[in-house]
Amino acid sequence: MIEQLHKNFLQYLKNQKETYKRYIWGTINHNDKLIGIIGARGVGKTTYILQYLEQLDIPLSKKLYISADNIELFDSSLLEIAKEFSLLGGEVLAIDEIHKYKNFEIELKQMHDMLDLKVIFSGSSAINIEHSKADLSRRAVLYRVNGLSYREFLEIKLDISFSTYTLEDILKNHLDIVNSDFKSFKPLEFWMEYLKYGFYPFYFQNQDTYNIKLNETINTVIEVDIPSIFKIKYEKINNLKKLTKLICTSKPYTLNIKELSNRIDVDRDTLYQYLEYLHQGKIFNILRSKSKGDNIFLKPDKIYLNNTNLNYTYCQNQEIGTIRETFFANQLNLLHIVFVPSKGDFIIDDKYIVEVGGKNKNYNQIKDIENSFIIADDIESGFGNKIPLWLFGFLY
Repeated sequence: MIEQLHKNFLQYLKNQKETYKRYIWGTINHNDKLIGIIGARGVGKTTYILQYLEQLDIPLSKKLYISADNIELFDSSLLEIAKEFSLLGGEVLAIDEIHKYKNFEIELKQMHDMLDLKVIFSGSSAINIEHSKADLSRRAVLYRVNGLSYREFLEIKLDISFSTYTLEDILKNHLDIVNSDFKSFKPLEFWMEYLKYGFYPFYFQNQDTYNIKLNETINTVIEVDIPSIFKIKYEKINNLKKLTKLICTSKPYTLNIKELSNRIDVDRDTLYQYLEYLHQGKIFNILRSKSKGDNIFLKPDKIYLNNTNLNYTYCQNQEIGTIRETFFANQLNLLHIVFVPSKGDFIIDDKYIVEVGGKNKNYNQIKDIENSFIIADDIESGFGNKIPLWLFGFLY
């Protein structure tokens, strides 16, 4: 078994040709014994794992990559494979698509407690390790991976390097940043290309078939990944697809829960569960006011598609205001806490109030509010508390 799995691993390495290293290379601490890499399908989890194993300075025989949905695993268990690999001197085991394996939490816990083996696993964003029945949260260190930032997209496309900036850097020093670090660069030249196509790394594999592959990716999330984690009957999967289409045509601030329930023929509580499934699967990005917290059975204040590429793939018509807010919410969610305030579009880290709009956006809605900012599209450089939207694509 191990011999065949290792042959498969070598073939995976041979086919892995991606050289660009995502932002997560600077965030993951590989000194931990059990590491989870969680993210939406298509954002590059497998690529990262194979890149890491390829550069890991130990003999090939001591590292192994397997996919949890491999047909060759059906007659064995992950734990038994891990035991055998460890007995043969294995040191690092990487397990991809872990959410497709039943009771993975229990077997990962046993690997951690029983074996002298470093285990790296990847899985869907919808995996809820924090509340797993095997109490895996005390053993596994999780890293959540987002799609390409605008910075990463530009680095791949142009083969040049850009710096990242903290939120505080951008809010306080955006004018200096733009005029010193981007003085020979036109930041809006590739902006629309990124919003339409630049979130998922596989865009650079074949740009002509990107939308087809993105549709296939999202269908796999709905048809395979979500049902493998949540209790949803197969015949109800089409309701998730219908719901995605309906949200695509709705403005975030005109959400009608009763109408949505009627359109997909489910009761209100079931609708809220479906919304949460799609949120956990990184197809939706649901935002609430701070007072509602994470109560999924209260009406969300805003629902966006997870990223702007989904808008351009799923929606026949795009509302530019929704596109702008979708981008901002997606980029900020990775490193910051985002709620919907009583005034303004977003409140970040319970401190900064922002309004997102076009270049002519004014301060009327948030005037006289401390720490308030206008985030404006269609401008290369801002002034005072008016900041260009594209710059928030350099947070990671």
